[in-house]
Order: sequence, then structure tokens, then C-alpha cells
Amino acid sequence: MTSTIRLSLRGGEPFLPNLSSGPVPVRRYSRGMVWLEIVGWAGSLLVIVSLTQARVLRFRWLNLVGAVIATAYNAIVGIWPFAVMNGVIAVIDVYWLFRLHRERHDAEAYGVLEVPADDSVLRHLLDTHAPDIARFHPAFVAADPAPSAAFVVVRGDELVGAVVVRSAGDGVGRVDLDYVTPRYRDFTPGEFVYRDSGVFAAHGFRRLVVGGSSAPESSAYLERVGFHPTSDGWEREVPAAA
Repeated sequence: MTSTIRLSLRGGEPFLPNLSSGPVPVRRYSRGMVWLEIVGWAGSLLVIVSLTQARVLRFRWLNLVGAVIATAYNAIVGIWPFAVMNGVIAVIDVYWLFRLHRERHDAEAYGVLEVPADDSVLRHLLDTHAPDIARFHPAFVAADPAPSAAFVVVRGDELVGAVVVRSAGDGVGRVDLDYVTPRYRDFTPGEFVYRDSGVFAAHGFRRLVVGGSSAPESSAYLERVGFHPTSDGWEREVPAAA
């Protein structure tokens, strides 16, 4: 068996390493350096996870936390180009979070359009998000009798939700669907539909009802838009049209 000894040059002359000196020393990390590396990797992981989020608010929060950690890590180890880049990303995330929270309940940021039962835009929303709608509203069937009132909620030129109300008789409107697309699920655009109670009174409704129990976040939303709990679900009085 033969082996090859690599020669390096020192001062232009071949230099033979001292083979009797034992193994080359391995660089050892202190406990503090190990934790620093873990924190740095955690920041990178959060940034990656944020890019997989469909919800715009969740994306911004995860991206912000990851960018702040990455900024601190790169500043400590002295990698300034990446520290500056992540710092700028963090500032951008803060700006958008401030704007998104400010516009969360702003009627000027969202629009509500009442549409006919056979409206193609409403049908497109229902068909596109049918599996997601079935998950959150399993009792909703788009093929049921035409709704008494249907609304789509838009933000700019983006369709973000829909509310469908059907008559249950005797002035009662049953809210069959109050749906928000995944991107805006951290917001409550449906609240803009209920702000103008006159649209329901115009359809002859004196009371709106939502059947069944709701998850805690849904309960908070229903309370905020004027519903109160009953033994069968939730209900909301509709003021008479002015």
C-alpha cells in the first residue's frame, strides 16, 4: 500500500509537515458559540417558514421575527451585508404590519358589493374555494335555493370574502355562509357587510341567525358584529330601515 504526502510551499521551498506532531487540532466551539449558531439557524428557519404562509398577517409576523433574529446574529458575527439586508426587511415588515392593523377595520380599505344569486363572481369564489368552504362551513350547499341576499367583499381589486343569507321565514335571515379567503383569514372583512343593516331590512329581515356552536375566534367575531349567543346558536336584531 502506498500513500501520498502532499507538499506545501513555504518561501518558495517545499515544506514537509511534521508527521510526528499528531493529528491536526480541531477548532472547538464554546457553549456560547453553539447557542449563537442555534439562534442564527432558528432565525433562518422562521424566515423560510414565513414564506410558506398563505395568511398575509401571519407571514409578516413570522418574517419580522426571523429577520430580527437574523439581523442580530449577522451583526454579532460581523457579516454586515446580511445584517443590513435583514434589518431593512424587518423595517419593511413593521411598516406593513402597522398598515395592515390600521386598515383591519377601515371601511375605506374594503368594499362590499351586493350581488344577485346567479352572479358569476360569487359563483367563481364558491367554486374556487369549495374544499376550504366545506371545511369551515360543512352545512353550506351552494346549490340550495337562491339566497335572499348575497354579498362579496373586496379589497382593491382582490376578492376576499362572501356572505350569503337565506330566508328562514317570518322575517328571519339565516346566515349560511360568512367566508374569508385564506390570505385574509386573520382579518374580519365580513364585518363590513353587517355595518349597513339597512341592506338586510330592505330584504324584509328583522333578525339574522347563525346556527350551531362556534370556535372561540368565531365567537369573538360574531360578538363584534352584533350577534349574541342563544340556545341554538347566535342571533342579531336588524334595525328597521330608515
